[in-house]
Amino acid sequence: MYDEYIKKEFEYREKNSQIVILGDSIEVMKNMESKSIDLIFADEPYNIGKDFGNNKDSWETTELYIEWNKKWIDEAIRILKDNGTIYLMAATQHMPFIDVYVQQNYHVLSRVIWSYDSSGVQSKKMYGSLYEPILMFTKNAKSKYTFNGRDILVEAKTGAKRGLIDYRKNPPQPYNTTKVPGNVWEFPRVRFKMEEYENHPTQKPESLLERIIKASSNEGDTIFDPFGGSFTTGAVAKKLGRKSISVELNPEYLEIGIRRLKISEEYNGKILIKEKKRKTKNKSKKDHIKSNNEQMELL
Repeated sequence: MYDEYIKKEFEYREKNSQIVILGDSIEVMKNMESKSIDLIFADEPYNIGKDFGNNKDSWETTELYIEWNKKWIDEAIRILKDNGTIYLMAATQHMPFIDVYVQQNYHVLSRVIWSYDSSGVQSKKMYGSLYEPILMFTKNAKSKYTFNGRDILVEAKTGAKRGLIDYRKNPPQPYNTTKVPGNVWEFPRVRFKMEEYENHPTQKPESLLERIIKASSNEGDTIFDPFGGSFTTGAVAKKLGRKSISVELNPEYLEIGIRRLKISEEYNGKILIKEKKRKTKNKSKKDHIKSNNEQMELL
């Protein structure tokens, strides 16, 4: 029955540019056509004890969590086109294990740092975390992946602002005023007062997804998000003229996707209205310490 449900969803895709699916991402991907996706953005569960309402991103051990990662990554690679790209976000303490697996089996293009400010209380016993890592990779080194550098240019703050002349060029000329971003990105986190805010504990900013989607896809391409969450991927894909498929395990968050992507104004007889609430509190510090201890055992 579940397989039939998924098949119907993909038949629905033929008539709709943005679709959302309630279910387990690995099971959904098993029903998807091989080499059918242009770009995958995965903001996966971090395994640090975040409270998502009716489920937590918590595995018994780090080893089990990494094994789960391997399963969904392999399935994601199968549905990715030969020249497609994957962006994967994970917790800082777990990304090294994921990175090693991807290096051994696929092809890493970039390791990006999303840096942000924090108005919250920082630890007094260690350096607080003010970034999240993003791994960008393809199937193999021969992949002719999309990278629209001109679509994501940023201001060049060095030579251009100071009016310096580049004498290496013939004839000499001023430095460029724009450039392709490096691998350290500064985007503010989504705050309660921002228009894009949704009731989700790990929402990513639209500006972050805009850079990724513009750089690594073209209009009409299909973007896949195996962990829909606040459905920022689908929302930005729609704004930029891309198709999207987003999978979410939590029915409450699925409603965000249906409303935010303007698929429907109601779901199961419920009128979908945006009601902003403070993000769910989480108790992840103890889980973070436990996770660090487990990683030491793995090493």
